Amino acid sequence: MTQQQEVSSTWQSKLSAMGPGILMASAAVGGSHLIASTQAGAIYGWQLAIIILLANLFKYPFFRFGVQYTLATGDTLLEGYKRKGKLYLWVFLVLNVFATMVNIAGVGIVTAAILSFMLPKEFGLSIPQLSVVVIAITWGMLMLGQYRFLDRLSKWIMIALTLSTVSAVVIAALKGSVATPEFVEPSPWNLASLAFIVALMGWMPAPIEISAINSMWVVAKKRFTRISYKDGLFDFNVGYISTAILAIVFLALGALVQFGSGEIVERAGAKYISQLIRMYAYAIGDWSHLLIALIAFMCMFGTTITATDGYSRANAEALRLLMNKKESSQVGLNLWVSFAAGTAIIIILAFMSDMAKMLNFAMICSFVSTPIFAYLNLSLVLKGEHKVKGGLLWLSVIGLIYLTAFTLLFIAYQMGLLS
Repeated sequence: MTQQQEVSSTWQSKLSAMGPGILMASAAVGGSHLIASTQAGAIYGWQLAIIILLANLFKYPFFRFGVQYTLATGDTLLEGYKRKGKLYLWVFLVLNVFATMVNIAGVGIVTAAILSFMLPKEFGLSIPQLSVVVIAITWGMLMLGQYRFLDRLSKWIMIALTLSTVSAVVIAALKGSVATPEFVEPSPWNLASLAFIVALMGWMPAPIEISAINSMWVVAKKRFTRISYKDGLFDFNVGYISTAILAIVFLALGALVQFGSGEIVERAGAKYISQLIRMYAYAIGDWSHLLIALIAFMCMFGTTITATDGYSRANAEALRLLMNKKESSQVGLNLWVSFAAGTAIIIILAFMSDMAKMLNFAMICSFVSTPIFAYLNLSLVLKGEHKVKGGLLWLSVIGLIYLTAFTLLFIAYQMGLLS
């Protein structure tokens, strides 16, 4: 047992260890919750709750292994990959660079869609143009190192969003069903709905490569605070379980306020954001329109900044390890931040005619790469003092089978092998 594991655990030490798990939760509440979960509830009611729960359950061990490995060894996941062999690290870097481009573009689009709702029509900028502005400001803040205030503020913004959403769900539940008598409930259990389900799971609760970024946050936290193995896992579990519960809460908002109402659920970003804000207004009151929009915008803007910084740091660290350098340079990190922002803008401009398709593409790409990232994490905890065993091992095996089977099913459908 390591020294970290021998540190006694108290409620005071648990609170002191809090940080990385909560940061991961704040980064997770984005397109998967605000868009995908509420759309799932609005279109299919409660039927896809099982898919959300299974996605969170089967991804759980692979997110946990990142924290578990780091707490037990003091090394990041990336250092673990290198010990397994440079091929593992190369696989991570290639997939993570691709994820950097599409996911930063995706969160930038959601942020811009919320911003477009808040701005007057006379402002005159389209969502793609606003996305470029959002990502350019994000780049500037990271270059100047002025993102830390917003990063701290985003935790309180997430709390405000959570309280607002829970309140809206409770009030909507008390008001009763909005379904019209002639409403016929659609079924998601067909191949035509497969792309929507895969997109829903892609960012649920977050892209799985965030586990590597989270392990770097744990290492950073340990530089300033003595964290026991048990307390580190407690922090992770609080953050992870909170995001899973919140996903169901957002699903409930769509199911209670829009499902069966006769209103066509918009798939495009800006139009759906308008519907989303109206859901809150229906429950809380018309006065809440701009307040909810502001809270949602600040939440997504914080996610955009955290994701851009996190992906860039992971890429810089992976390249440092591959080149056998002692430490990463600030110049190298700035280049990766510029790469993330620049390629995201290029992707957004390429998809200007269909922002909904771009967001869907980002979520689907995240899910298709999930089994590979999952295996990389599992491979690090199959032996040694941090070896996974018992129920968690079986959950990871079943989860890997589930995620791989869904991915192969989707690929087969896209290739026209299923009909």
